Amino acid sequence: MTVTYSSKVANATFLSFHRLLLRWRGSIYKLLYREFTLFALLYTILSLVYRLVLSEQQKRLFEKLSIYCDRYAEQIPVTFVLGFYVTLVVNRWWNQFVNLPWTDRLMFLISSCVQGKDEYGRLLRRTLVRYVNLTSLLIFRSVSTAVCKRFPTMDHVVEAGFMTPEERKVFENIRSPHLKYWIPVVWFSNLASKARQEGRIQDSIDLQNILNEMNLFRTWCATLFGYDWVGVPLVYTQVVTLAVYTFFFACLIGRQFLDPARGHAGHDLDLYIPVFTLLQFFFYCGWLKVAEQLINPFGEDDDDFEANWIIDRNLQVSLLAVDEMHMNLPHMTKDVYWNDSDARPPYTLAAADYCIPSFLGSTTDMGLSDILQLDECEISDCRPQQQEPISIQRQESVLGRVRRLLSVQEPPDLRHPRPVFKRHSSDAPSSFFLDL
Repeated sequence: MTVTYSSKVANATFLSFHRLLLRWRGSIYKLLYREFTLFALLYTILSLVYRLVLSEQQKRLFEKLSIYCDRYAEQIPVTFVLGFYVTLVVNRWWNQFVNLPWTDRLMFLISSCVQGKDEYGRLLRRTLVRYVNLTSLLIFRSVSTAVCKRFPTMDHVVEAGFMTPEERKVFENIRSPHLKYWIPVVWFSNLASKARQEGRIQDSIDLQNILNEMNLFRTWCATLFGYDWVGVPLVYTQVVTLAVYTFFFACLIGRQFLDPARGHAGHDLDLYIPVFTLLQFFFYCGWLKVAEQLINPFGEDDDDFEANWIIDRNLQVSLLAVDEMHMNLPHMTKDVYWNDSDARPPYTLAAADYCIPSFLGSTTDMGLSDILQLDECEISDCRPQQQEPISIQRQESVLGRVRRLLSVQEPPDLRHPRPVFKRHSSDAPSSFFLDL
């Protein structure tokens, strides 16, 4: 199930993000604790062997090997390779989310354009929207392990009501070595054309809009299929994985604390616990784990897409939209602001601080005192220096002209008083709304 924490970070408060570090489900700790424990255990074993088991001659050889590994491990471009890889994977993950097939736009068009409140009209609309859901189900079965476990065979698809037994026979009689998710799209197009011929769709433009939306829906499905077919090149994934694990394999030896008495450069302290090496492992391998989890969001990880929920949601809302809600409109009544030219919804006490005046521009608060900063000397200073000084009468004439150009009335007080709102709901208590 997707881990949602948006409400926890809605406001940037003290320690708001720090509280997220204590969550376990969907966290980096849950993903990385096995690898982290193994790395720390191997490091401890090598440290104990160096300190307690090796002879003096073997210790000198181990120290040379440790210095050599520490010197050349930094030449592995882990940051560059891993950063570019994670960026590629995250962009790919987000594009797959953007292209998830939702039935909303199609069900709106079907409900409004396919006419008829009789049984045949109802059957026509429900069949059209069922073909839409069947298309997305066939795609999800081919890309999502969770959906494939739920609908492993076509018998399960028929039993779930997405396909009739007769449609299954037609579906299986069509011989094609390719994925046949496009067959319901053909059924949908032909049935929509038939509805236009029968007058159930009263305008050819409506038919065109429905078919265009179906083509867009098919594009979403094909995009998901394409992402599943063509993944991130395997060679790149191998290079990144090998770079990260080779680097930390070298760190197991190269980051050991050596005997300070030997005077090796950078080994003046013997702290036993490599704090910053463990942090580096946590961050780099955590980065790699992010990519491993997002590279295929249709698996069963904590943050993978809920494909089964999308199937359930699309089927339920689409059938409601084209059947029970078809031409089932509420009675029109006058709204509460019918005789109010200044419609302003009331605020509750909790939301009173959000009642602010409208923004009229950044220069609104500038007074005329800030604009009329020109006096007689400033006006005279604006003339070119090479000209002869103009007379006092000429200065007064220029000053008067400038003042006439700028002689506007004082701007009104733009700080609107807080409006007094009327409470329009008789169900809420009088203290629920705030008269500002």
